[in-house]
Amino acid sequence: MVAALAMTLAAMAPAMAQQAATATTTTTTTTTTGATPPAPAATPIEYVYVAMVTSQGTILLALDKTHAPLTTANFLKYVDAKKFDGTTFYRAMHLDWGDEPSGLLQGGLQGIKVLAPVAHEPTNVTGLHHTSGTISMARYAPGTATADFTIMIGDVLSLDASPASENPDLRPGFAAFGHVVSGMDVVRKIWDAPRSATKGEGVMRGQMLEPPVKILSARRAPAPGQ
Repeated sequence: MVAALAMTLAAMAPAMAQQAATATTTTTTTTTTGATPPAPAATPIEYVYVAMVTSQGTILLALDKTHAPLTTANFLKYVDAKKFDGTTFYRAMHLDWGDEPSGLLQGGLQGIKVLAPVAHEPTNVTGLHHTSGTISMARYAPGTATADFTIMIGDVLSLDASPASENPDLRPGFAAFGHVVSGMDVVRKIWDAPRSATKGEGVMRGQMLEPPVKILSARRAPAPGQ
């Protein structure tokens, strides 16, 4: 299931190359006395931490249970069942545009012995974005994600949901559900590892790591500092 990203680069390229900044306008509301009401208290975010040990080092992930509960719970099913042990990071997509190197690193079970797929949680619902270090689910159609995931190298905001897009493939986006807390240097090292010039199907030809990098284990971990 190396083609686990349903969207082809041909469909993604225009959006990636022309990411638009979104301007946000903030309006202050005052009471009849002229006093500004206090801002509502921010909802605490509940993270679940996972230490993913690879042959190149350890990556500590923070999974956002508050904003992406379904996707987080799905990922943790594989962690708790030790299903990521012995799998690999197998794909490194490098984008050719932008001021800084960007792309994504993909790993997981490649469709082997996976559990039932998880419902799609789009970023326009969760409020999360595909910024650098974000972990997101790979998939075919929305609602088919299982145990393959990606980590962003640089901002890849074109993977966010875009409901108003003229391209129907871009509308649902991908399900971001956490971020790298530490070990981004390990992620980049794997992303920069040698790739096969011939392996991979279609747009993924030339993106497959040769050899793939082993994921030795993935376990729940305490929060940093605990």
